[in-house]
Amino acid sequence: MKLSTGGVVALIIWEVQTMANTSKNIELHFESSPKPLLTAISIVAVLSAMTSNDASAQQDTQQNTLLPDYPNSYTMYDDVVRMPAGRVMGSGNAVDVDSRGNIWVFERCGGNQGACLESDVDPVLKFSPEGEFLFSFGSGMFVWPHGIIVDDDDNLWIVDAGVIDGEKGNQIFKFNQEGQLLIELGQPGVRGGGPGQFNEPSDLAIGPDGTLYIVDGHINPDSNRRIVHLTAEGEFIEAWGEKGYGPLQFEGPHSLAVDSQGRIYVGDRTNNRLQVLSPEGELLAIWAHFGRPSGVRVHEDKLYVVDSESRAAEGQYGYNPGWHRGIYVGTLDGMITDFIPDPSPSGGTSFPEGIAVDDNGVVWGASVGDRVVTKYVRN
Repeated sequence: MKLSTGGVVALIIWEVQTMANTSKNIELHFESSPKPLLTAISIVAVLSAMTSNDASAQQDTQQNTLLPDYPNSYTMYDDVVRMPAGRVMGSGNAVDVDSRGNIWVFERCGGNQGACLESDVDPVLKFSPEGEFLFSFGSGMFVWPHGIIVDDDDNLWIVDAGVIDGEKGNQIFKFNQEGQLLIELGQPGVRGGGPGQFNEPSDLAIGPDGTLYIVDGHINPDSNRRIVHLTAEGEFIEAWGEKGYGPLQFEGPHSLAVDSQGRIYVGDRTNNRLQVLSPEGELLAIWAHFGRPSGVRVHEDKLYVVDSESRAAEGQYGYNPGWHRGIYVGTLDGMITDFIPDPSPSGGTSFPEGIAVDDNGVVWGASVGDRVVTKYVRN
């Protein structure tokens, strides 16, 4: 385990609630720097955010209904893309926007688990900036769509987290905008933890040097729990992390983003926290004040984190009492500046699970439970 060797400027101890409602005390060390990742001011902000007003007594009693005391500077627009004739939007957490403002969605073939194995529809869809359907591809290629990332050249990185053992899935692909395959990573249907192997990858981010960072693992207890670092062409460099609840350990890792300095923000979802790593994989901080992170993105050095699962249902998946579902917007040192609340939390998941931020700062979301694409425009 690699922890930062810099001077410690803060030490906080809190309880992290696990999926099984088990409490673990974790010591959090922050690397000293001209701009510490978490300051005393931000700690006070976190504590004050816990005191909030009742959003709605009429909502699901298993949901957290207290809104944190952050401003919401965004207007929400619902169901903003129009599917082609005969198609319905499936569950999804994969959305991104290219340099021309076109919206790319990687949805689960009109359903969720297993739907793409029983359907011949294309799960990769391109929409105009106005939401009109333009193009699609990918029929029969994927098991369980879980990520789409548009790179600086407008190529598409596709993450398939599902696995048909010995057959297909468990891979990451790079396509051009016409659907031509450029790079194929991983071995079809083969699980593993070595170089060139994945075990249910969940997300991908591209560093400022063009190298790739992969969240390798999901909620399946037999999947990996690590961050994999690859060259831009997909050659293995190194990997960090293991299963667990401590520093540099992960449980249900789900998303990640990289800032302009190469720092890595990992959505350690089942542990209800973010872990912040250096470009070399050293632990810089652990933050639990961004809720239960399903999706993480960085745009122009601003941090966006969506919580689609926190609820007050003790003993059930998603248990994270006191945290309202929504999108947190903050600075890279951990200060939250805005919170876009889920207007109607329900069930085990609602609101976007995956997000993207376009060149104009518009936040886009794709949801598993609601099965819509939404956008959030700053007022």
